[in-house]
Formats: sequence, C-alpha cells, structure tokens
Amino acid sequence: MDDSLYFRQLLSGRDFATDNPIAQQMVNFAYAIGDRSTGEAVLVDPAYDVDGLLAALEADGMTVTGVLGTHYHADHVGGSMMGHSIIGIAELLDKIDVPIHLQAPEVEFVTKTTGITGDALVSHSSGDVVTVGSIDIELIHTPGHTPGSQCFLVNNHLVSGDTLFLDGCGRTDLPGGDPEELYHSLTGRLSKVPDSATLFPGHLYSPEPSQSMGDTRSRNVVFKPASVEQWMMMFGH
Repeated sequence: MDDSLYFRQLLSGRDFATDNPIAQQMVNFAYAIGDRSTGEAVLVDPAYDVDGLLAALEADGMTVTGVLGTHYHADHVGGSMMGHSIIGIAELLDKIDVPIHLQAPEVEFVTKTTGITGDALVSHSSGDVVTVGSIDIELIHTPGHTPGSQCFLVNNHLVSGDTLFLDGCGRTDLPGGDPEELYHSLTGRLSKVPDSATLFPGHLYSPEPSQSMGDTRSRNVVFKPASVEQWMMMFGH
C-alpha cells in the first residue's frame, strides 16, 4: 500500500498562492493525500488558492474527491478572518462537488466562517476512517485549539493541523479554545500515534517542515509538564 500512497505537503506563498501576502505571512500547509493507483485524492485545509491547489494535483494526474478540514479557522478552510476574506472550501465547492469531512463539533463553526451549510459538510466522530481508493485515513478528534480540531493518521504520517507543531502547539485563547482539552489531546488522544510516525503540521513554524513524533515528544516544550496541573500553570490562560 505504501507504493500507492500519494502524499504532498504544499506551502502557502511558495507552492500555491504565491502572490498572496497573507498566505506568505501565515505560512500554512495544505496537504494532498490519495491513492496513485486510482488517481483519487483528498485535500487537507485548502485555503487561499483553490485553483492553484487543483492545478498542482491535476499535474500529478490526481483528481480531488474530498476535503479534510482540520478546524474552522479561515486560514485553513477559507472564509472571514480578522477583516480579511480568504478563499477556501466555498470556492472549491463552486468548482467541484465533493464532501467536506469535519469532526461533529466543528460543523457549526465552519458554517459560520464559510457560509456553507447542508450535505456538503460531513460530520464525523473520532476514529472514523475516510477511504480514498485503497488508502485509509483515520480521523482523530483533538479538541483544544478549537472544539472540533482533528488530526489525520495515514501510513505513519500524522497531519496535525494546529493541534501540534514541531515546536509548540495551537493557541487556546481564540473562540472555542480550551487549554485543558488540548493537554488531553496531546498526551492522551494522540498517544496512539507511534514515535516512528512523521509529524506534518498546519504551519511552517520551524526550520524543518516535518519531523518524527519521537523527536517532537522529546524536544517540544508542550510535552514537558507531567500533569494537567503543571500544564495549566505553563500554558493555561
């Protein structure tokens, strides 16, 4: 199955949205995950430049059959953010009719941010699997940064959105943030992810674009607290 896995990490401002100053500043990663043998792929967090992302996959001979949204913030799924209107899943749906896979608690937030309602938004629970061709992608609900934040585990790749970065983790002082929940997501809900897995975050906030979960757990300060009480003293608001 490894031979058939299609996996691309795409950096905003460099690989797509190259003329967008917000995309350059925010350094978001979008991802494409699919099955080379069937030519099907899903996009993770397509924002800023839907046409550019679709063109990148088309150049690889891949067709987009769905979207995985890590969380509702506009730099990940588009919509309104701090007075800016960002292209995202609403514009994608104008071009292709595909499902948008979200954790159940995030659906209302995505609707408020993007204006999308109805059948396009598919609600999931933690542990659900989205299959693309023969590739299974496990959805892991990791609340904390937002109520319905989710990570994706596929073939020892963990796409973590803003739940976990190589250095640090997502903010918890924005609407829906919960520092105690984030502690349990990092130390409990993601504990099933082996140290051998490679972490692929939602932003380029470190010199390297990815690293092993083992290195992340040993080096990242967010894993230093030994209890939720210590965590709240260090990272709670």
